[in-house]
Amino acid sequence: MDVGSVRIGVARSDPSGLLATPVETVRRGKGDLDRLAALAAEHEAIEVVVGLPTTLSGRESHAASAARDFAARLSVRLAPIEVRLYDERLTTVTATQGLRSSGVKARNQRDIIDQAAAVVLLQAALDTERSTGRPPGHPLDPPPGGETRSGTER
Repeated sequence: MDVGSVRIGVARSDPSGLLATPVETVRRGKGDLDRLAALAAEHEAIEVVVGLPTTLSGRESHAASAARDFAARLSVRLAPIEVRLYDERLTTVTATQGLRSSGVKARNQRDIIDQAAAVVLLQAALDTERSTGRPPGHPLDPPPGGETRSGTER
């Protein structure tokens, strides 16, 4: 998921984890977690990857805190599905450039750009997992208050 302040781009992978494809753009606000939970159930998600905004130097950007907060709320809503944070550096730029080279005008295609950014993010995570043999990114810290999630086997 590519989480922005207005929209959330959603992508999914095929069952073998080789190829990311766009799913939907969800509006932020009332009902967004419910819609994302419905999509996770519909697509039988075993893990969710949320983009973590970072700078070119690899530091977390000013938007990282908001992404972490959203991922934490999503994690509680989706439990026991694991939610992981993955470096989303340049995903929107890469998606926009790819769409532009395909003839898609960015000005009127914000929803498509958000989905394309989610595809770029997920594909990078899948490729990393395939090349390292380890889950992509970083798991969220456990929820406060000692709550734990079970059943997060991959």
